[in-house]
Amino acid sequence: MINGVLNVYKEKGYTSHDVVAKLRGILKQKKIGHTGTLDPDAQGVLPVCLGRATKLCGMLTDKRKTYEAVIHLGIETDTQDISGQVKCQRPVEVSPEKVAECIRSFEGEQMQVPPMYSALKVQGKKLYELAREGKEVERKPRPVTFYDIKILSMELPFVTVRVTCSKGTYIRTLCHDIGEKLGCKGCMESLLRTRVDRFSIENSLKLSQIEELVNQGELEKYILGPDEMFSDYPKILADRKFDKMLENGNPLPWKGEIPGENVRVYHSSGIFIGIYQWQKERRQYRPTTIFSSPQDFLDSDIRKEKT
Repeated sequence: MINGVLNVYKEKGYTSHDVVAKLRGILKQKKIGHTGTLDPDAQGVLPVCLGRATKLCGMLTDKRKTYEAVIHLGIETDTQDISGQVKCQRPVEVSPEKVAECIRSFEGEQMQVPPMYSALKVQGKKLYELAREGKEVERKPRPVTFYDIKILSMELPFVTVRVTCSKGTYIRTLCHDIGEKLGCKGCMESLLRTRVDRFSIENSLKLSQIEELVNQGELEKYILGPDEMFSDYPKILADRKFDKMLENGNPLPWKGEIPGENVRVYHSSGIFIGIYQWQKERRQYRPTTIFSSPQDFLDSDIRKEKT
């Protein structure tokens, strides 16, 4: 089983779930999870967690993301993107300066109302299911942050922007809201996710490329190990006398200088155990997320015997 994170390029027409399903077939393993839904029409970076690295899914979902989007002013649709049913069309009579000023006003912390066509649940039912039934329900605004919005090009009614934002942000809603504020309506023409945390579009792999690398036996070099996701945490290579304690999931006693509040702990053999947090009152590191398994240590023992 492969354990780690793979930077996948999600192509247009696939859902995030489609990508996971296809990877299960390519990699011949079931334990796979994605790190944040991309709409079928959207493209770009979709980090996928494999094996025990699926414990990282929630963490990566929370990371800031960067998108390139094309805003289409003058059109409002029911889905807030160009694939939806047109609800309203208006002439775009605003100046480029006014458009730029409006877009800049969205930088910083904002309250955003999620779109009806989304996977959020209300009373146990997904919003898009209600929308398809012709129902519209009240949605509470949610806090989001636009860290940076840069205009890349403007040929009205089209505006291309690069947006770096927090988790839970809907870029098509941003496009819709910009159109509302300008008074000419607007929707999202296209969306490309270019970055999720450290994962960039330049290093992403299409499903066809992944399949080819598997056939060549070279995919491993493109997998980011779970411990590499915490490279900013200090590393502790445990003494052999603590091996059994670590193998059994016990805390790690610690004397002397404290390397950090959170640390990466490794078995004396070099196997990554997991992330540990300092407990001052007990002078020990307590495991918070374990990424190793008993099989790892069994395999390590077998290798030792062979050498």
